Amino acid sequence: MMQSWRCQGLLWGCLVLLLSTSVPVWATLAEGTILLKWKNQLGNSDKLTNWATEADPCASNPWFHVLCNTDGYVQRIDLGSSDLSGPLDPDLGQLSKLETLTLYNNSFNGTIPPQLGNLLALNFLDLSDNKLSGNIPASFGNLTNLTFLKLSNNNLTGSIPVELTKPPKLTDFQAANNSLSGRVYPNSTWANVGAKAFAGNPQLCGAPVGIACPGDPPLPSSTSGSVSVGAIAGGAAAGVVALICIIGAYIYWRRRHPKEAFFDVPAQEDSEVNLGQLKRFSLSQLRIATENFSTRNEIGRGGFGRVYKGVLSDGTTVAVKRLKEDRNLGNEQQFQTEVEIISMAAHRNLLRLYGFCTTPNERLLVYPFMSNGSVSSQLQLKKPNGEPVLSSKSRKHIALGAAKGLAYLHEQCNPKIIHRDVKADNILLDDDFEAVVGDFGLAKPVDFKNTHITTAVRGTLGHIAPEYMSTGKSSEKTDVYGYGITLLQLITGQGAVNLSRLADDEDVMLLDWVKKLVKDDRVEVMVDPNLKEYDITEIKELLRVALLCTQNSPSNRPKMSEVVLMLEGNGLEERWAEWEKLEVIRNQEALSMPRLPPGWNLDSNSSFMQALELSGPR
Repeated sequence: MMQSWRCQGLLWGCLVLLLSTSVPVWATLAEGTILLKWKNQLGNSDKLTNWATEADPCASNPWFHVLCNTDGYVQRIDLGSSDLSGPLDPDLGQLSKLETLTLYNNSFNGTIPPQLGNLLALNFLDLSDNKLSGNIPASFGNLTNLTFLKLSNNNLTGSIPVELTKPPKLTDFQAANNSLSGRVYPNSTWANVGAKAFAGNPQLCGAPVGIACPGDPPLPSSTSGSVSVGAIAGGAAAGVVALICIIGAYIYWRRRHPKEAFFDVPAQEDSEVNLGQLKRFSLSQLRIATENFSTRNEIGRGGFGRVYKGVLSDGTTVAVKRLKEDRNLGNEQQFQTEVEIISMAAHRNLLRLYGFCTTPNERLLVYPFMSNGSVSSQLQLKKPNGEPVLSSKSRKHIALGAAKGLAYLHEQCNPKIIHRDVKADNILLDDDFEAVVGDFGLAKPVDFKNTHITTAVRGTLGHIAPEYMSTGKSSEKTDVYGYGITLLQLITGQGAVNLSRLADDEDVMLLDWVKKLVKDDRVEVMVDPNLKEYDITEIKELLRVALLCTQNSPSNRPKMSEVVLMLEGNGLEERWAEWEKLEVIRNQEALSMPRLPPGWNLDSNSSFMQALELSGPR
């Protein structure tokens, strides 16, 4: 009997030890249950399309607008401008690792649950532009990591809790346009917020608001009539002396410190732009991290500028993109606003923007470092046994991941984001060879009411959609075209343009070359010769998706969400049948065209002329 009790005790002890040292698997399932319960209380919850697929929001198919940390906990929820309505569920306060919660510009109503004060990891909370009522919870004073708190444009009442002066990192608090009343207690961390953060609440008073509370002495004012003429004269004289001293000190300092080409902008200079979880770096920090942008740390370059590997002071390895000076970038505020929009694009298959740096002469973006580089670089690598690093199975997985990332940009972001340069070079691979769409730091946010934007043509030879090249009009369908070319690269292992095929009198453009092989029923010829093992059925499926994506007419191309479904085995056969019908019509139209002079070949020469045109100035 004693041995039995000892065995049971040992088993319980092992179980307790296991639970205390492992990531609790049921934790994410519990978080998923909380989010699904909240979803069921919301209006227009059908927009949260895949929240019901499984109870784990951090599984292999992450939920839209939800980002998890490496331990599998929900870290970030972005539902801004999602046309949702309903209450805030108090159980959201159980998401213990949640750092960012953005719910701005919806129709959430009811009170703010005081349980949100249990989110001790929270550093960014945006509940602005909703229909929330009641008091600001005093429990927010427990949020020691809270940096940004946005409550403007709601129906909040009562006073601003004195407890909100406690969070040591709260540097940006906005509560304008509510029905708040009472005294606003001064807080050193709010020094740069200004009275406009409290505007639209006529019953607020106190030093931060700039209005004295009843019974308080008048607040200091430079226009007060009680100030004597002597005091003004004395102050003016002192000011002149101080100004002379400052000018003299500056001249002395400038002589000892010659003017440099670049200089840093103070991190808090522009309080109008609130970039939430993004870190704002100084130029000197990034110079140190990259060894003054040393060429030995350069890991990439393109029309945008150059990318450098860097190591921050805390040991974090990053990729620093130093953008070329471009007058089209606009002013600093516009740039930061676009960065803020892009930073909200949080998805497993999108490269997360870690931070940024701006000076009058510099624009730099800081990203996590991707250890496995780009798809194009991996396509060239082989294992010691001669097999390619990227197997046929991994290539299909990469194709699906990239499609999910682009579908999120096009259909889940608000405003939607058009990449404009989709290619194998811009699809990166993390430590687990998961596809991560990158280089959308200069992509264009687009208002959802517009179907396209018109800009100077930006892209890479062989990947540019025909309508973008001819009119300068880009849409999400131009990204679909570039994605189709990328699929062909995954199948063939080749670049979008291959001039070596000229020697064999073949098409230099990858798409034309592939189409000719398809027409001749020689699909095996196009498969990457380094692939020794592959499923020809899977190859043909990828090929069909690629040809659907690269149709000449944008309206005939599928949406990226449809591409995801087709890659997962849904709807490809039906879509391909439609393509074949259109192809018959196109071939009939081609036969009715006037014949070319002897010696000309429509496919090869037209493709080569297109290549020459695309390689010109853009």
